[in-house]
Amino acid sequence: MKEILIRYGNNIKKIISTMTGSNNEDIEQEVYIRAYKHLDTYKENGKFKSWINTITANVCRDYLKSAYFRHSQNSTTEEDTLLQIKDKKESIEDAFIRKQRQKQIMDAVDALKPKFREVVIMYEMQDMNYEEIAEKLKCPVGTVRSRLFNARKELSITLKDLI
Repeated sequence: MKEILIRYGNNIKKIISTMTGSNNEDIEQEVYIRAYKHLDTYKENGKFKSWINTITANVCRDYLKSAYFRHSQNSTTEEDTLLQIKDKKESIEDAFIRKQRQKQIMDAVDALKPKFREVVIMYEMQDMNYEEIAEKLKCPVGTVRSRLFNARKELSITLKDLI
């Protein structure tokens, strides 16, 4: 179970954050409990990561359907309503800034050497680990790590004004 926490913890947190809009530790704990309880039902013909992602998504859906969540969403004061209206205007600006940043980042990734670009895309965007990338590229894990390190170094120079 400790290996699940180490290997898939960040991915589980990303899914929870994306689906619920917050980093809810109770949901995360429920994911680990369900995974532990149903570990014997995991069939090894699929990827474990997909199995744990499905559990995480289901726990998030259950939370969003729950009476607690609906009650907390419906119990707003006038002040909360005003803040939400104000936040919508800010979120448009934030979305514009975020899209600009994403474009700069993607342009910087596209400018990398092909061998660096493919490793960055596989690791950062496709959530593949070093071993999976090495297997796909048919190269040693050390080569993957080196390429990722060098790509990140180049990106940090190119994107220094974003950091």
